[in-house]
Amino acid sequence: MKIIITGICGFVGSALAQSWLAQGHHTIIGLDNLSRPGSQVNWQKLRSMGVRVIHGDIRHASDVDALPPADAVIDAAANPSVLAGVDGQSSSRQLVEHNLAGTINLLEYCRRHQAAFVMLSTSRVYQITALLAVPTQAHGQRFVPGAPAAPIPGFSEAGIDESFPTGAPCSLYGATKLASENMALEYGQAFKFPVWINRCGVMAGAGQFARADQGIFSYWIHSWHENAPLKYIGFDGTGRQVRDCLHPADLIPLLDQQLAQPHHDWPVADRVINVSGGMASAMSLAELSQWCAAHLKVERRVAADLTPRPFDLPWIVLDHSKATRLWNWQPRQSTHDILLDIAEHARVHPDWLSLSRS
Repeated sequence: MKIIITGICGFVGSALAQSWLAQGHHTIIGLDNLSRPGSQVNWQKLRSMGVRVIHGDIRHASDVDALPPADAVIDAAANPSVLAGVDGQSSSRQLVEHNLAGTINLLEYCRRHQAAFVMLSTSRVYQITALLAVPTQAHGQRFVPGAPAAPIPGFSEAGIDESFPTGAPCSLYGATKLASENMALEYGQAFKFPVWINRCGVMAGAGQFARADQGIFSYWIHSWHENAPLKYIGFDGTGRQVRDCLHPADLIPLLDQQLAQPHHDWPVADRVINVSGGMASAMSLAELSQWCAAHLKVERRVAADLTPRPFDLPWIVLDHSKATRLWNWQPRQSTHDILLDIAEHARVHPDWLSLSRS
């Protein structure tokens, strides 16, 4: 099978490509605009592995139109920051062009070539007000969900499932991803090509660009290793906020099944699933600091910043039981193993923060 991976020089795209190359089952072609700091490193690595990486931008229809025919497109190209469009680092128009207009260009490509389209979406499509309505309480070094006064649709002890409310407010970033999901499903229905939507939890792994808004686990470990400033933002400055953790290579068994499955056998609702490390992978920043102190063998001071920040949440863990039920999918790599790999990467690349920030 010939697969195009957009954003192939980013962390997720590169990890998927390398995992598939190791199996030798598919021909991989990549598209990337090389705009992110650090992407040149992955570009050189992929080229050395024999991957054809095309320098292009999904925002430009002419770049997408020039792509060779393929059997499937894995859309891993996006501005992945929940603060995108409002943080002064990128404009709201740029965000929409990257995360929505770019998707439309890819869907047009899939329509012309009858290629499968797999979108890597996000937990941030879930409504912020509904997420904040999930009661939490401090328990040791983390927040834990409490029992709600009334049942909350889509919430259980296993986390947030696909029936949890979506829509505004979910951030501009979340809105562009949710709109892209809907457009992808509509295109697939109208033009009869397979579409799968995978809402991913927090991605993490060695080689991830160390930015707080795009890879908090990698950022924290590299900052700890390089003695860069760290701080707990909001929530009383305790670092108790919790996220799940998933390595992108764990997506490969799921993607292989999706690409081999005729889409017309599946109702639309079953084409949208959560993929995450789940409750077993969940960790707070305070717990991550404790892990760093123990495994990097050095203590660091973490400052407290009590200023609340837009879109921050005390607790969000995705429930992947639907993916398990439909696809027999489970994450394979534990959070501990993922963190060990990041720590080793930090040891070998002591300048990774500056490389992936510049």
